[in-house]
Amino acid sequence: QVQLVESGGGLVQAGGSLSLSCVASGRTLSLGVIAWFRQAPGKEREFVAAISWSGGSTYYEDSLKGRFTISRDNTKNTVYLQMNSLKPEDTGVYYCAADRTYYSGNYYPGDFGSWGQGTQVTVSS
Repeated sequence: QVQLVESGGGLVQAGGSLSLSCVASGRTLSLGVIAWFRQAPGKEREFVAAISWSGGSTYYEDSLKGRFTISRDNTKNTVYLQMNSLKPEDTGVYYCAADRTYYSGNYYPGDFGSWGQGTQVTVSS
């Protein structure tokens, strides 16, 4: 089992930036992929970005390419999500999730067995 803890959320004005962190603990040797999802009020949880734990390959939801960057620091068991040029529609709870297998493509919540508790991101207009 892998435990995940997110941090870094907050309130930011439109056009601003935030950096989220996701720290993994437990059976990290079993990790293949860590992904970020987000969920706005009244909406389904949606995929943001994913990174291969071992090789560092990345995959993004198409509409977020260029604004969001996912990265990792294996020495710290941490995955980051740098979010720039934020928009009010980026508001939501951001979750990180972990599983065994990375692939280059969109992910779905059901693909993941481990989740963090989420961190709130609010972008004001």
